[in-house]
Amino acid sequence: QVQLVESGGGLVQAGGSLRLSCAATGPTFSNFYMGWFRQAPGKEREFVSAISWSGSTEYYGSSVKGRFTISKDNAKDAVYLQMNSLKPEDTAVYYCAAGRIIGIVTNGNQYRYWGQGTQVTVSS
Repeated sequence: QVQLVESGGGLVQAGGSLRLSCAATGPTFSNFYMGWFRQAPGKEREFVSAISWSGSTEYYGSSVKGRFTISKDNAKDAVYLQMNSLKPEDTAVYYCAAGRIIGIVTNGNQYRYWGQGTQVTVSS
């Protein structure tokens, strides 16, 4: 049984930084993509970032590119999201996701496994 557990969310002022972590347990994640999505109240789920299992390829949503950085530690089966220059519009529940992507990596339906989410709140 694959499980993803996020941590690191919280309340931060605009311009500040947070680092989200996602710990993965269960069967091998070979060839899995790991991704981060977010959903704000009343809005659709939004792709934030993704990384290939090898770590060689990264993807970013246009709203976070240049401010957020995704990374992973295969030895720990963990993926991280460093979020800098946070804005109030980054406020959302952030979800970690994993799956063997055969289509568009930004499509949440491609990811089979999801964490429970962690709240990020950015105050102005």
